[in-house]
Amino acid sequence: MNESKISVRYAKALFELGKEENLIESVIKDIQLVDEVCKTIPEFWLMVESPVVQTSHKRASVKLIFADKVNPVSLNFLDLVVQNRREIYLKDISRNFLALCRKDKGILSATLTSASAIEKDVNSQLSELLSKSFNAKIELQEVVDKEIIGGFVLRIEDQQLDASVSNQLNLIKRELLSNHMK
Repeated sequence: MNESKISVRYAKALFELGKEENLIESVIKDIQLVDEVCKTIPEFWLMVESPVVQTSHKRASVKLIFADKVNPVSLNFLDLVVQNRREIYLKDISRNFLALCRKDKGILSATLTSASAIEKDVNSQLSELLSKSFNAKIELQEVVDKEIIGGFVLRIEDQQLDASVSNQLNLIKRELLSNHMK
């Protein structure tokens, strides 16, 4: 089965369970914690990825780490994921679950990439403008990337506006090369 199908199915199942049990907000916090642990604690992720570590040890470790930090529904879900040997998909399951929750709440994810940090008031004005334009709440994440030289790249869900200097230079370069070849 395709990796993305696996993670989407598990994410949908957890989302439906959270809605059914009226625990969606609690499950969101739990999955954010799991995602954070997966991304920030390399030892945990090494254990998850390791084919040498037995499933029973992984299950015990997950229970030990998360038992007093997440609700029983989330803990049972994590145990099921590990028991079914799908633990390597935890990051993808988390990402897909959180995306489903944002979509359910009418929240769009946006990423603003610029060559230098944006001032907070400009950031909030941009969020407000995007909220009005898309008629939805916007979660704006800021990324600094010196490679774009100047300008910005704005990505909202699957749409992208590239107003970066590096993109403009690449367009000019391609135009010059295509004219030179003629």
